[in-house]
Amino acid sequence: MNRLPIVLAAVSLAVFVGACDKAERWHSPFEGTPGATSQTKPSGPAAPAPITVDPARFAAFGAVPARMDDAAHPTSAAKVALGKTLYFDTRLSKNHDLSCNSCHDLARYGVDLEKTSSGHKGQRGTRNSPTVFFAAGHFVQFWDGRAADVEAQALGPVRNPVEMAMESDKAVVEVLSSMKEYEAAFKAAFPDDKKPVSFTNMGIAIGAFERTLVTGPSKWDRFVAGDGKALDDVEKQGFNLFYETGCISCHNGPYFGGNSYRKLGDKKPWPDQADLGRFAVTKIEADKQFFKVPSLRNVAKTGPWFHDGSVATLEDAVTKMASFQLGKELTPADAKAIVRFLETLTGTLPTIAPPVLPKSTDKTPKPSAK
Repeated sequence: MNRLPIVLAAVSLAVFVGACDKAERWHSPFEGTPGATSQTKPSGPAAPAPITVDPARFAAFGAVPARMDDAAHPTSAAKVALGKTLYFDTRLSKNHDLSCNSCHDLARYGVDLEKTSSGHKGQRGTRNSPTVFFAAGHFVQFWDGRAADVEAQALGPVRNPVEMAMESDKAVVEVLSSMKEYEAAFKAAFPDDKKPVSFTNMGIAIGAFERTLVTGPSKWDRFVAGDGKALDDVEKQGFNLFYETGCISCHNGPYFGGNSYRKLGDKKPWPDQADLGRFAVTKIEADKQFFKVPSLRNVAKTGPWFHDGSVATLEDAVTKMASFQLGKELTPADAKAIVRFLETLTGTLPTIAPPVLPKSTDKTPKPSAK
């Protein structure tokens, strides 16, 4: 029997089967992957790594104190209570219509949300009223640093003709001395003074109250204290941008500012140079355009921003500062991220109920709109 046809047929069948097997394997998307099966799925793009913050960067800031005491101005409960009453008393203004709280509203994070505040007979100054919260911790007071502390600062607006417009220190004392409740409160606050009711002591008492004005822990404070979930990734990214852009060169310390003077327009001239800043106090040429660096604590609640209240949005403020102070142009996305971080500096407002004021007497001077 001739076996050649049978052998050829077997070879042909083997080649055909082999070819079919190769064809099937060629169509498989897992060719060359050992152990691959039809149930295996290709992996998608890797999830982005979570944003982290280097704890070493916290050292540039620090925690805020529970109150801002000063050895040069020892406080007492009696001084604080008197200062609170004075802070809310409109009779310290010529027309009996303005108090410290009018421009530094404690229910509004210590501001009035105006570009510049309305004073006696509706007059307006040229500068924005900064927040009073944490102000006692600053190294000087006012945008130009003309007052050394809150005790001195408290006296300025009372005598300023554009603000509360009292005509003299004597006129203020006349108002306070006309009410027995005030006489008793001053005596309790200043027991060693022969004449406790005085213009200077009024400032000391208001300053004692202002040294208690802090807001509660913010998201940032909780994050620094160890709560890793207090900030989301965008807020963390915003902090890193804030740090790396160079904002910390001015905004550092526990208050994120309030501890130095800086020239407005350090890298390129500020567009509006009408206000010469600290030069108005010192008359030193080199002080032109220098202002106290404001605190960023609660900054998202204290607009409009800058010394003249000229900037309406925090995003615009951040963009301008990066450009004029640091010479860096932020993208809109980066500016928004920094704003998101700044919003984490908002603390909780303390509950401060307005006090019951002493009643006016026949001796209390009448209001005057002149």
